[in-house]
Amino acid sequence: LNWTVSDATDVSITPGVGTVTARGSRQVYPTETTTYTLTAKGPGGTSTATATVTVTVPPPPPPPPAPPKKSLSELLSTEVQDVYFDYDKSDIREDARATLTRNADALKRIFAELPDAVVVMEGHCDERGSSEYNLGLGDRRATSAKEFLVQLGVAADKLRTISYGKERPVCTESNEDCWQKNRRVHFSAAQ
Repeated sequence: LNWTVSDATDVSITPGVGTVTARGSRQVYPTETTTYTLTAKGPGGTSTATATVTVTVPPPPPPPPAPPKKSLSELLSTEVQDVYFDYDKSDIREDARATLTRNADALKRIFAELPDAVVVMEGHCDERGSSEYNLGLGDRRATSAKEFLVQLGVAADKLRTISYGKERPVCTESNEDCWQKNRRVHFSAAQ
């Protein structure tokens, strides 16, 4: 604020500044638009003048961008686990029940987020036995895992099964540890 007053005996500025000299300047920092009133009194009477300082509030910052949605493959790899089977079996063993129960919850969340998603349940076997036998065993494994998930409320039309038998091992050593890793149902995104 800048002002010059002549022939005044009493000069004040409101709000918040108070008594001032007849000539001067003052920096003000209002937080909202404020009208300042200068009142000058002297032998000739009283005079007022006003000055308004307009404060504009900047717009709020834009919201942060939404995190990019993960693809179905990324969600499956981080939230859904393979299920393992005993030698020459397709029944769901106890540790697989716990895994499939967690997978059912994860799949329901994934399908809610990605309503068009379809998951392929791949049945796999170890290297022992004929290709034909293992294709059938892999199919039975994928089907039993799918039926278990459907009983837990996962939509059957969102799950497809396929058997790869012994054609896609994750481990190629000829020992029980390796064979156990290959006797599995794996979850992948339908193409």
